[in-house]
Amino acid sequence: MDEKAYWVALNKVSGIGAVRLAALLTACGSAEAAWRASIQELRAVGIDRRTLENLLQARRELNVEAEWERVLKAGIQVLTINDEEYPVNLRQIDAPPPLLYVRGTIQPNDSWAIGIVGTRRASTYGREVAHSLSRDLAASGITVVSGLALGVDTVAHKSTLANDGRTIAVLGSGVDQIYPPDNRGLAQAIMENGAVVSEYPLGTRPDAGNFPPRNRIISGLSRGVVIVEAGSRSGALITANFAAEQGRDVFAVPGSILHPGSSGCNALIQQGAIPLLNVQDILNHLGFEQARSQQEARAAIPADPQEAALLAHMNQEPSHLDELVRQSALPAPQVASLLTVMELKGLVRQVGALSYVRN
Repeated sequence: MDEKAYWVALNKVSGIGAVRLAALLTACGSAEAAWRASIQELRAVGIDRRTLENLLQARRELNVEAEWERVLKAGIQVLTINDEEYPVNLRQIDAPPPLLYVRGTIQPNDSWAIGIVGTRRASTYGREVAHSLSRDLAASGITVVSGLALGVDTVAHKSTLANDGRTIAVLGSGVDQIYPPDNRGLAQAIMENGAVVSEYPLGTRPDAGNFPPRNRIISGLSRGVVIVEAGSRSGALITANFAAEQGRDVFAVPGSILHPGSSGCNALIQQGAIPLLNVQDILNHLGFEQARSQQEARAAIPADPQEAALLAHMNQEPSHLDELVRQSALPAPQVASLLTVMELKGLVRQVGALSYVRN
């Protein structure tokens, strides 16, 4: 049976989150070994009594093979944190979700993503801003991440799809339990040009306690997060807090000081969030324009085996041109030419006179 079946089984045990699962995998060597571990082994890892009881009960009641068949039959992809396809941005946060359930596809270019969130009770202003930002991000090849909620989230997803962009919806329920029900059609459209994802097992119903943790995934998948419209107690502010903790940039759309729906955004700006006036602010601040130029250069200029050979001699410490000539045994003019092309592609960066580092 696929090893991922045991990841899915462990994910269904209440009390086994990212930290405990990592400890189990380290101690036992695999998810299957962790699932079958003795009580003594589990206690040695530091599993508390309640979690231990939950695990033992799951062993008695859960048919691992049947649960895995259920996942496969539903056409759901399971990504563990050990998989190369696991989203690179999400892998970088503290305690990333050990596994993701995915309906649709996550692509490498989805690492160029921006989260857009806001109130469910969006004003006309909030809806128009969410629409225009998502439209312009889609036109720039940036993936839009949101939470499928009514209001700002819905507008962001719809506008992205309407402009042939990619979008990812993060749920606070299992991916087989679309919430809110009104957005089931939208979720299906997202699966065709993006993905619906969740860390929660199949069958997990939407629960108020699930949504704050899922917000860390919205910000974790993104390079930066935009709060379009939010009152002082909006859940979107939780996403902003997670983004700040994860080292992501937080952008807030200014609003009227007389409108309670903008009080959260205005407070974020007061606290240091970046005021957002148009999508160019995002592109400039996060270097997306430069990144797009580098992607185009990589696509237009074929890869050269000598580039890879030169990269093998480079790291984050500056390397002088003369040193690279000596190490690579290539002529100096050829090394200089290679470095110029590699800088255009974003593979290396010049940090001083004839000195380069690997990006």
